[in-house]
Amino acid sequence: MILQNIDVVNDISKEDFQKNYFKKKKPLLIKNFASRWDAFDLWNLNYIREKAGEQEVPLYDNKPANAAKNSDAPVTHMKMKDYIDTIKSKPSDLRIFFYIITDRLPELLKNFTYPDLGIKFFKRLPTLFFGGSEAHVLMHYDVDLGDFLHIHFEGKKRILLFDQEQSEFLYKVPLSVHTIYDVDYENPDYEKFPALQYAKGYEIFMEHGDALFIPGAFWHFNRYLEPGFSMSLRALPNKPNVFVNMLYHVFIMRYTDKILRKMFKAKWVDYKQKWAYKKSTKALEKHSKKK
Repeated sequence: MILQNIDVVNDISKEDFQKNYFKKKKPLLIKNFASRWDAFDLWNLNYIREKAGEQEVPLYDNKPANAAKNSDAPVTHMKMKDYIDTIKSKPSDLRIFFYIITDRLPELLKNFTYPDLGIKFFKRLPTLFFGGSEAHVLMHYDVDLGDFLHIHFEGKKRILLFDQEQSEFLYKVPLSVHTIYDVDYENPDYEKFPALQYAKGYEIFMEHGDALFIPGAFWHFNRYLEPGFSMSLRALPNKPNVFVNMLYHVFIMRYTDKILRKMFKAKWVDYKQKWAYKKSTKALEKHSKKK
């Protein structure tokens, strides 16, 4: 992969952000962004444990979804306090996905302020994501195609970003928002996945309080390097063509895939994996002819 550094700032005006990042769909890392919040000291795992410790939460691991079962099913459930104790005490790939603050811990809503960056955030869905030191999230882009601000807390986190133009080199799976399951983005196997070496993207390391602007439809791979959690503040697509594309993703593409997966189970998943490999192989051949 061809990875470059991302633009990094300590502060930015709304005008600068809109002109140079939001409108250009260019990612940006804002260091120590959350430190300006009055309640910044409360954004830690101990506070979450204290306030939500008795809640039972669904947990996921690094393994790809099993096509023969409910693909959305968690691997286990645990009380929040036990989960946090687990990831703080030993290496773990267990993670919490899409913990909706408004529903699960609404008092957190008063512990942060939405940034004045000219983004119209969807305030119904500020969400938290947790992970142990071995946890990662498979390469994907969000089905709603919305821009979002991703704010990280506690341990360090590594993120890879790619725009949609790189899809042909990433082994994108048809009718899906993810890539081939067995691509290892930490130790890429360029012999098995040769097209991957031409994918151009960004490598970002986040620390406590950092905020990352991720433009809509950007591919992202998240790897927790230490136990921690992040909050995402989302915005719905604001352009008609993107909104229509979002409707296609959510109501046509996703449900078509679900129906076919339900009908053919592992055969459909295997077929898509092979289909993705063939498409990227053709993209690689086309790229090689241009050189």
